[in-house]
Amino acid sequence: MRQLKVGIESFPIAGTFTISRGSRTEARVVVATIEDGDVTGRGECVPYARYGETVEGVAAGVQGLAEAISLGASRQDLQTFPAGAARNALDCALWDLEAKRAGKRAWTLAGLPEPRGVITAYTLSLDTPEAMEAAARKAAGRPLLKVKLGAAGDPERIAAVRRGAPGSRLVADANEGWDEASVDANFAACKAAGVELIEQPLPVGKDGILADLGAARRGIPVCADESLHTAADISAVARLYQAVNIKLDKAGGLTAALALLAEARQYGLTVMAGCMVGTSLAMAPALLVASRADFADLDGPLLLARDREPGLAYYGSEIEAFGPELWG
Repeated sequence: MRQLKVGIESFPIAGTFTISRGSRTEARVVVATIEDGDVTGRGECVPYARYGETVEGVAAGVQGLAEAISLGASRQDLQTFPAGAARNALDCALWDLEAKRAGKRAWTLAGLPEPRGVITAYTLSLDTPEAMEAAARKAAGRPLLKVKLGAAGDPERIAAVRRGAPGSRLVADANEGWDEASVDANFAACKAAGVELIEQPLPVGKDGILADLGAARRGIPVCADESLHTAADISAVARLYQAVNIKLDKAGGLTAALALLAEARQYGLTVMAGCMVGTSLAMAPALLVASRADFADLDGPLLLARDREPGLAYYGSEIEAFGPELWG
């Protein structure tokens, strides 16, 4: 009979990670471990307060499904439970268990290519223009930078980052931090800095403003993050956005994320494979989405003071394929 174990782990962040909603100095994650005889599967999730989640609440939610897991609940059975971090941990643990039981890699089971050579964005936290220019200069050798915005003075911030990293590609992420009064000036500043994509500039429920901007005034594809969770959201999101950020913690696991990826492609949307700030155990399954995405933002372990062992191998911003001892 399968047994489920749930643990809460903490990993210090290198410095401070700051976005428009606040700052953090550690990543607290929930790990689900499913033991089935001599085979073990693991999955990691990162609860997110923005979606009403707490670490303790998500851990309790995972534990609450222990009986269902022991009775043989499948990944398909899990899809009847709410999307979110708890379902993600269990879904990824079941993928890992299935792969190890079959003696095949998870991407083979999913019918996907081996996720080799994925280039991830590297995130610059929200700070003063001077501090962000210094951080950009330090990261200027990386090919793709993700710039956290979402506060007064964003035009100065994005211009400072461009000065610090003149050769890097840029995407901007406002985390719902702009409003109707600032959106025009911020879009113009991003366009002047050569930004290729803007994530979730406006709060959920107020992103209808995007329809009034018009593509000509906007000039940069806009990516839904907080406005998008599962495939059920795609039809509404596609009316306002040209891209979507697929995160396993939002979608509720790799199974749902792959369904979301397929639906996004049906609508002709650009896809980013994103993450919360977690360890390599959370990034590994997300790499299967990244192998079919246009952008990857899987730099969580690069933002940590220490990662779990074994972890992913990062060569600068390039992520290589990983071994089954990590996941899948």
